This record gives sequence, structure tokens and C-alpha cells, in this order.
Amino acid sequence: MLRVGLTGGIGAGKSTVATRLAEHGAVLVDSDKIAREVVEPGTPGLAAVVAAFGEDVLAGDGSLNRPALAAKAFADEESRRRLNGIVHPLVGARTAELMAGAAADAVIVHDIPLLVEGHLAPAYHLVVIVDAPMEVRVRRLVEARGMAEADARARIRAQASDAQRRAVADVWLDNGGAQDIVLAEVDALWADRLVPFEANVRLRRPRPPMSPVITPYDTTWPMQAERQLARLRQAAGDRLLRADHIGSTSVPGLPAKDVLDLQLTVSSLDDADAIAGAVCDAGFPLLEGEWVDDPQEDGAAPWPKRVHVGADPKRAVNVHVRSPETPSWRLALLFRDWIRAHPQERDAYAELKQQLARKHAADGTIEHYADEKQSWVNAAFTRAEVWAAQTSWTP
Repeated sequence: MLRVGLTGGIGAGKSTVATRLAEHGAVLVDSDKIAREVVEPGTPGLAAVVAAFGEDVLAGDGSLNRPALAAKAFADEESRRRLNGIVHPLVGARTAELMAGAAADAVIVHDIPLLVEGHLAPAYHLVVIVDAPMEVRVRRLVEARGMAEADARARIRAQASDAQRRAVADVWLDNGGAQDIVLAEVDALWADRLVPFEANVRLRRPRPPMSPVITPYDTTWPMQAERQLARLRQAAGDRLLRADHIGSTSVPGLPAKDVLDLQLTVSSLDDADAIAGAVCDAGFPLLEGEWVDDPQEDGAAPWPKRVHVGADPKRAVNVHVRSPETPSWRLALLFRDWIRAHPQERDAYAELKQQLARKHAADGTIEHYADEKQSWVNAAFTRAEVWAAQTSWTP
């Protein structure tokens, strides 16, 4: 199943997006709703809250008196932690239960207000942020919820910043204008991204081959790479030695194919195979077949590796899983750091890439492009090793 994390600041209108996705067939898991359910009358959750904070947090009808609880629970840090220690596990258990009960081909949309603040983004295949300008949000809170303007602004300031949200956002939806606009964007998101993404994850289906297309350097590539690396780190767990952004998209100012090349370093290829299932489930299907890197010694055997690719149809990713059993993991990092340090080499590489991309524009694959480029890269490795020795570079 596909797990989508949906969040946004108070007043941004993420409920509009959540409702539309549910209309398309998404399984909506609403954290706020669950948080209310687990402390309804007769639940173990409400009993635990009363035991911790006293009978006076109950209303006359036996339900939770939320203002009374807030006055006690948020009086100090210890009380807040006590309440969270009761409610959060219950919410987590109910969330897991709902997700486990979804169909194997479900698109699960988890509406979770504190996704960013809780550092939960790596748990989702895709994170969708709903945003609106500050003044629009304030007006909504004042008019629709009856908040005082000062309180509305304070609530907004207390939440994650735009920069923090953008760091984890795979999709950014501006809900500050006419509702029809954002609904159309949600419709396109569902049809063009979420539906094929779910199928790719479930079927472990890699993206189709394509001709090389070189684009100008995108300053958001490093941030995009870090989002994917966070998911991969979580999937690989303790077997992972390190995870890095490599390749052309990791070099500032270098034109490149709009494909993020990432490297996972594990102790052995047995470990690479051991984590393969979890990496696939995280949204990176394994490419079948034997994959190798060119050895840098005449007559040496090729250096084996494993390769996964991103299942997201709108974000191409290559994941090279290598081990210190061969030098290829180190060379990938050396090449990146060397070419970053030598603008003239970067520019020469860019010219070669653009020339070869034009030559192979009709191939329908990058195979011949990559083969022709490799001789330049192999020669660059030699120059990079000289630089590494001169500067005492280490990965």
C-alpha cells in the first residue's frame, strides 16, 4: 500500500485536500479524530486520563472536559509529558490498526497535524503539505473558528515554519486561492502520481527506460535527495554504514539528468540483499539482473553492486547499494568531492554530457549514453586520486 503523509499549518485548509482524496478512494486516517476517539467515555484512554489528572477533568455527562484537562496538562512540562504518554501510544496503536486493515492496493492518506514537528516524514512514501498565506490563515481562524486574531497568529507562530515544511514536502499545495484551483491540483495529484505510485510500489515495478535529457542545475536537488535518503536510512536500519547523495545532481552548478543518484553503503552484498525487501517496500523497487561498476585495474573482475530505483513517477531516483568489499563506494564519493572542488573539470564534464545527450536523444534508453561517458569518468578517477593524495582527502 502507499502511505501518504498529509499535513499543513492551522488554517491552511488541509481538510479540503483530505476530503477530496477520500472522494477519489483514498483511505483517510485522521489523527485528530483518532485522538478524540481514544478518550471517549468508556474507553481505557479516558480512564487513564482521569486516573492521572483527577475526576474534575470530566464533564457532567462523563465525557472529557477538554478545557479543564488543558489547564492541568499544559501547566508544566511534566504534566504535558504525562498526558502524551497516555494518549500518543493509544493513537499510534489505533493508527496502525487502521492501516493494517486497509487493502493491499490502498492509498492511505494519514492526516497528521504534527508530522513535521514530530520528524515523521521518512515513514511515508510521499509527504503532501497544504499551505496558504499567513493573512488568509488568520482570517479563516477568526471567521470560521471564532479565534481572537492575536491567538490565531500565536498558534501559527508556534507551529513549524515554512522552511521546515518545505524541507520535507514532496508536494506543496497552495490553498490560499479559489477552492476549485486546489481541488484541480489534488485531482491531478491523484491520477498522475498517487495511483501509479501505489501500483509501482505494490508490483515492485521500476520506471520505464528513457533517453538522456540534460537540464540546468536545480538548487532543490540536495533537499530532494535528503528526503529520499531519510526514507532509505529508515528502511535499511542498522545494516547501513552510510547514505550519500552522489552523481551529477550532487554537484552545485552541474547540468544533469533530473535523476537523483544515491548511494547506500553496507558491509557486504549479503547485507544489501538482506535490506532489499525493506528498501522495495519504502518505495524503491530492485532492478533485477547483475549490476556492476567498472574496475579501475586492467584485467580485474567487475565490481558487483545492487541497484534500486524510485517508484514515484514524478521523482526519478537511482539507489546504488555498494559495500567496502570493492572500491566503488569510495570512488563515487571521491568523484563527487573532486569535481565540486574543480569548476573547470565540472564544466568540461557538463559539455561532454550535453554533447552525448544530443547524440543519444532518440535512443529511448541511457545505456549508450552512459557507456560513452564512462571513459571520461574513468580518466577523471585518476586525476581525482592525485588530488585526494595531495589534500589527504578521505570519504
